[in-house]
Amino acid sequence: MNLKYSSILLILHIVFVANFGFAQTNEIKIKFIGNCGLYISDGTTNVYTDFPYKSGAHNYMEFDSAELDSIKENSIFIFTHKHADHYSAKEIKKVIKEKNGRKYGSWNIEELKSLEESIPNFSIQAFKTSHKFSLNHYSYLITWHDKKIFLSGDTESAETISTIENMDWAFIPYWILIDAKENDIEIDTKMYGIYHLATVQIPSAKENWDDLENYQPLIKQGQIIKIAY
Repeated sequence: MNLKYSSILLILHIVFVANFGFAQTNEIKIKFIGNCGLYISDGTTNVYTDFPYKSGAHNYMEFDSAELDSIKENSIFIFTHKHADHYSAKEIKKVIKEKNGRKYGSWNIEELKSLEESIPNFSIQAFKTSHKFSLNHYSYLITWHDKKIFLSGDTESAETISTIENMDWAFIPYWILIDAKENDIEIDTKMYGIYHLATVQIPSAKENWDDLENYQPLIKQGQIIKIAY
């Protein structure tokens, strides 16, 4: 009986240590969903950026319907603008109805600051940025557990991102790299995530990132980036 009891205690101890270790990994995990769609989590709070969008819109990436089913309860959804390859009114309405959550974008940009009150070690800055096909486009700088993560969305200019110092990750489309090169603009980031790539764009895009050492092209959906803190 004592042996059996000891075995049970040992198993419970192992399970506890394993679960505690997972919870205490101290990392921000970023999953690439498609286009500019990212799932960002510190294991407690779940944030989706530019997702859900309309799958396959404008000949950009499609996504499996299971991606919608996997959305976490009570998540936060942040959108750069309302183009269909970044935003789906139909899908976000359905997701929030079924799983709750809060959505933010140009329509309630001032309310973003309220997130700092409800999420520990989190702040967000919104930058009104240019996108010739949208009158209301925003880029964001998220600072979470002292890690700076920039999300450019579809903006064409590197001007805004060049004003931000000591970023850990800058998620940008390849045309930001082109603009930075052409205008001799420096971007202060440890790592680049090159996103919003259609398959036909990859060959020409590679010409603009191949001379970088600190980049990760987001081509394969489901790619995971981990930022330790």
